[in-house]
Amino acid sequence: MKKLIVVSHPEKWKIAVDNIAVISAQDYLTNSEYSNLKKARVFNLCKDYSYQSKGYYVSLLAEARDHRAIPTVKNIVDLNQPKLVKIVADDFDDLIQKSLKNIKSKEFILSVYFGQNVAQKYKELSTMFFRSFQIPFLRIHFNFTTKWHIKSIRAISESEIQEDHKESMYLFASEYFAKKRYDTAKSSAAEYDLAILVQSGDPAPPSNVKAIKKFTELAEKMNFYVEVISPKELSRLSSFDALFIRQSTEVNNEAYAFARKAQQEEIALIDYPGAILKCCNKVYMAEALQNANIPTPKTVIVHKHNKEEVLKITGLPCVLKSPDSTFSFGVKKAKTVEEYNELVNSMLKKSDLIIAQEFSFSEYDWRIGVLDNEPFFACKYYMAKGHWQIYNWDASKKDDQDGNADCLAIEDVPKKVMDVALRSAKLMGLGLFGIDVKEVDGEALVIEINDNPNIDAGVEDRFYGDEVYIKILSALKNRLEKK
Repeated sequence: MKKLIVVSHPEKWKIAVDNIAVISAQDYLTNSEYSNLKKARVFNLCKDYSYQSKGYYVSLLAEARDHRAIPTVKNIVDLNQPKLVKIVADDFDDLIQKSLKNIKSKEFILSVYFGQNVAQKYKELSTMFFRSFQIPFLRIHFNFTTKWHIKSIRAISESEIQEDHKESMYLFASEYFAKKRYDTAKSSAAEYDLAILVQSGDPAPPSNVKAIKKFTELAEKMNFYVEVISPKELSRLSSFDALFIRQSTEVNNEAYAFARKAQQEEIALIDYPGAILKCCNKVYMAEALQNANIPTPKTVIVHKHNKEEVLKITGLPCVLKSPDSTFSFGVKKAKTVEEYNELVNSMLKKSDLIIAQEFSFSEYDWRIGVLDNEPFFACKYYMAKGHWQIYNWDASKKDDQDGNADCLAIEDVPKKVMDVALRSAKLMGLGLFGIDVKEVDGEALVIEINDNPNIDAGVEDRFYGDEVYIKILSALKNRLEKK
């Protein structure tokens, strides 16, 4: 397996490692040599891992290319989740207090380089933080009140490492890269307790009120105790056996923290944090679909160095998508070169990479509901009145914000549509997905993979009725019974 060290500025990188190439983040993101590489381990040592930075995209696209990344996107996102940092602090409180008990000051900073610290006495503590977050260069700031607390945890760049630590860091790096392996209360009447996460006031909820009521009623008949919980109730999650997320999912909102904690505590879950990370980023999706040879409209990952060449591939009109756009938010159509330039320049200020796609007209999109790799509903979503998308959030009348929908039997879905939908879902693993497909000139083109698809009473359940809800609840029960 080829090994790559990806850094922001290779010319400044001073660690020479046998049999490991040192390349720039820009090269890894844009050079076809790396996007076509079949097997690789990617050590992401970029100076910045913030959301939608190049460092973030290196790990994201590594996963899309089936490369093994350290750190993974999960590691990067976890580092910026205060609630998840608190979980680690609580779980390892005894080790923290024991390791720092002889420090006399009220503040302490621990620098961790590839899981080690320059002082041997902090080895166990350093190893714990590295195993928890898998970030090569970490800085943990502690403060003392009645006991030691974690004030902050952040990734640092090589340039931030103090000079008297660098010799040790080079040694730790050499040892690390030489490795062959890289570590990575119940109701008495009910069988299981189920939490359904719902956000009040969600502008585009994945299930309407009637659907949540239906989930609750049917779950209780299946011997679940059910509570609808809010994003403020993360601390209560441990008291449940299963979690079903029915609020909008984004990497930076509470749904991800709930999913991650549920996974850590082995709570049965729909949907997994990995699905949220992958489906909520259009850049990952574009690369994954392309690598799997799944047909899509002509698509280009846009960055500041190739933005002038994009229209030669997509033509006009051109659809531009923010990486984390959902429910048609952050999706724009450029009809002219001037509109394209204005939109691209604006969107690239917020993300180093965005998506451009040729505009493919159709009167409706197919939505295939897939649960654990099996289709369980099929809909046609028609475009909003006088609009080119299913949703038109700028419509003056609420009734005109979305188009009509038909629900039909799975066996009535054209085979080519069903085939690409199921192939797309398999890229994401087990879970609940909605695959959007357009039929254009006799070809089925995948538009999007949704990790948190709508299950609305009166729409997705119109053909199969209660069976749609029962299948999801049964999947949660199966996860519990396999534990």
